[in-house]
Amino acid sequence: MRRLIFATFLAVFVMSSAARAQFAHTQGKEIVDGAGKPMLLRGTNLGNWLVPEGYMWHLNEGGPESPREIEALITELIGPQRSREFWHTYRDTYVTKADIHLIKQCGFNSIRVPFHYKFFETEDAEGFTLLDRVVQWAHEENLYIILDMHAAPGGQTGKNIDDSDGYPWLFSDPGAQQRTIDIWKRLARHYRNNPTVLGYDLLNEPIPNYTGLEQFNAALEPLYKRIAAAIREVDTHHILILGGAQWDNNFAVFGQPFDKNTIYTFHRYHAPAEQVTVQPYVDFREKYQVPIWLGESGENSDEWIANFVSVLEKNDIGWAFWPYKKMQAPTSVVTFAAPEGWDRIVQFSKLPRATSEESPRLKVRPEQPVIDRALTGILKNIQFSECTQNKGYIRALLPSSPALTESK
Repeated sequence: MRRLIFATFLAVFVMSSAARAQFAHTQGKEIVDGAGKPMLLRGTNLGNWLVPEGYMWHLNEGGPESPREIEALITELIGPQRSREFWHTYRDTYVTKADIHLIKQCGFNSIRVPFHYKFFETEDAEGFTLLDRVVQWAHEENLYIILDMHAAPGGQTGKNIDDSDGYPWLFSDPGAQQRTIDIWKRLARHYRNNPTVLGYDLLNEPIPNYTGLEQFNAALEPLYKRIAAAIREVDTHHILILGGAQWDNNFAVFGQPFDKNTIYTFHRYHAPAEQVTVQPYVDFREKYQVPIWLGESGENSDEWIANFVSVLEKNDIGWAFWPYKKMQAPTSVVTFAAPEGWDRIVQFSKLPRATSEESPRLKVRPEQPVIDRALTGILKNIQFSECTQNKGYIRALLPSSPALTESK
């Protein structure tokens, strides 16, 4: 009996070790690949794909900002059926194999994929079809994928970025919490044997730094533990990635690490590109001997980005800058042009949308041919062949990028 028990234990240990060797994992303060070699993540974010944001469509400053608000505008402009067709084509076209190849050619080694929970609520949901393609293309390019729940049921921020009802109900609504747990378990079951997926970023930027919302800080880590427990029931391979409260930046909410395969992530925008900005996270890493990672930054000058990357890498902190693609802007890897007539749609989008305002809106609504050309133009301009590279942005992130010496 003792021999049988020992043999069983040995077999489980060998299988567990072999499985672990295929997957990236944490090792003390480092992130290592399947062979145990330390690696520094250098990545980009596929923002505006599965979670559209108004500012990346130039719709901010009074216009629609959240996915549901943007979708409502498109439906108002072209109707329900054509709107569904528009979004299907948009999601199918915004990220293609050519985009993933360019990301590799630039010199990145990883991609963070922000997603909306609504695309993964069933086993055969559209999100799996789209994400499976990206994971396969990334595998072919030897890139890692990080899955980021950017919009959680109920909302983890109450802002446009989580497509919520204007309040972080996730932390006090049991139903929203269970849906979040179920979706992560579904994702983990689906990708549990796929080593191209590096890990799971459980909640993007939870709990804003707004007065009154700090009451939810104490609920964050317990929710992480519940999500982690559900994931570990079906997937013991992948890294868990935990962001602090107050837009991922407050690590004081964390106690002793509760999972041995975990990264702690922070986001920093518009902060000094200096040691003082990263020092609290470096201190956390030293205290708990765990890896840290910058999951988002950017939206700044090329000079600031280059300086901040230098600070990060001097501290052995990997990064994923925001974003890969957006409309008519220098602060992304690639950019696409605003279509003809888009300025009129932007102007229209900023008018009040209350029912009582329908008549005034109709008076300034762009003519239907203008609308149709503009939305057709969006779908054309987001195609990889129509996009242009922002060389300065790429150079700021990756000074030795091969893409800098190649044509568009």
